[in-house]
Amino acid sequence: MAPTRILFVCLGNICRSPMAEGVFRRVAEEEGLIDRFEIDSAGLGDWHIGQAPDHRAQKAARSRGVDISSQSARQVMYEDFDRFDLVLAMDGSNLAELKARAPHEARGKIRPFLDFAPHVGTKDVPDPFFGGAEGFDHVLDLIEAASRGLLASLTGKEKVRAKRGA
Repeated sequence: MAPTRILFVCLGNICRSPMAEGVFRRVAEEEGLIDRFEIDSAGLGDWHIGQAPDHRAQKAARSRGVDISSQSARQVMYEDFDRFDLVLAMDGSNLAELKARAPHEARGKIRPFLDFAPHVGTKDVPDPFFGGAEGFDHVLDLIEAASRGLLASLTGKEKVRAKRGA
């Protein structure tokens, strides 16, 4: 069976989407399901192409056992809409821009990431770039919840276990 291809998208691909890529990868690994997925992230803008994730994003992710240091920012390409089965937007603005860029037949693949965590009480993963460390921790809480919900949705599992040690 071919892997399910998932693309996480934010504005610049240095904070939210690399953290989502890393957290979802870890959650899938913990469940022994990583071989069922191809996981990537990208940004709408081209400002950070080739750069590693923001050092604050790396530090926050590392504090939760997720290493995103080897990731490199890239921009969403037209081909991504054909290549990926699911394109997950971090916020409403990202969602609107992705739908505007996507070919008509690919728009159904584009969804808000937090659709998979309705219990968190928000539809947008806020951009922590201009804030402090606490913003990155909050974003990781949202990403963790949505990653578990996404994996449960894609695998038909009712519940994906909570983070080890939590």
